[in-house]
Amino acid sequence: MRDQSLFDKIDLHLIRVLHTVLTERSVSKAAIRLGMHQPAVSASLKRLRDFAGDPLLVRSGSGMVPTETALRMLEPSASILRAAEMLFSDARGFEPAAARNTFRLAASDYLDPLFLPRLVAQIKEQAPFAEIEIHPLSGAADYRTQLAQGDIDVVIGNWPQPPDDLHLGRLFGDEVVCLVSNKHPAVRRGWDQTQWLEAEHIAPGATHPGAKGVIDDHLSGLGLQRHIVARCPHFSLIPGMVASTLLVLTTGRQYCERFVDTLPVTLLPCPVEFPRMMYYQLWHARTHTSASNKWLRERIKSVAAELRKE
Repeated sequence: MRDQSLFDKIDLHLIRVLHTVLTERSVSKAAIRLGMHQPAVSASLKRLRDFAGDPLLVRSGSGMVPTETALRMLEPSASILRAAEMLFSDARGFEPAAARNTFRLAASDYLDPLFLPRLVAQIKEQAPFAEIEIHPLSGAADYRTQLAQGDIDVVIGNWPQPPDDLHLGRLFGDEVVCLVSNKHPAVRRGWDQTQWLEAEHIAPGATHPGAKGVIDDHLSGLGLQRHIVARCPHFSLIPGMVASTLLVLTTGRQYCERFVDTLPVTLLPCPVEFPRMMYYQLWHARTHTSASNKWLRERIKSVAAELRKE
């Protein structure tokens, strides 16, 4: 009975105050973000502390930090807010011009370097009040869990075999080529498979735990291994590194072509035959019928189609 009585006293506004105070780690910053007066936020925080039987936010040095209890409440509070947002926005139909959704997507920067800027521009043009969070795909991130828990709405990237437990939309395919400095010896003399394998390669970091990447997965299947001497988690920085070294970047043509006119680099065919790199967007069953998420996926699809035509 006590639990039910406590539950009846907690409304969605209190959950929003809780989540905002814990993420901002400051009552004054939370008040600004919530559009509330600071005393009102302090009063709500006092109620939350009484309900939790815990201070939730305590002083540490010159700032404030969440308690262990508060940290355990952070994800459930975020999940409640996301569920409420989806519940009411989809119930009344999704209207981009008035929507205040937060769209969360994880993306590999192996994509065309124009992809994410154009996607953000299109979302903000059609849904000016929406918020956008772009998360990296990294070896430390488990995108399946993030999708299942609602931490992200869509994952965009390339996989040799995309996971079959998620919904999938194909975006585009791309030919595998090599990007090298104009001063690279292979520009003058060409190269064969052995020379390419022995060249000094630069590769991106893993996009999820245990991932090798489409290039090295394919080579492994052929019983081959290239000589990787550099790895960089920031794919967008790699062309600049290639331009000033003898490093070789092997990836999709569409990505590489964006740098040929701005950097002293050249595209070369790869002497190892690769299947086309396929790029997809992936999403979980929990958002499959969501009107707002359908709209987001259509935006992603339309930007990919525009870039394919260029």
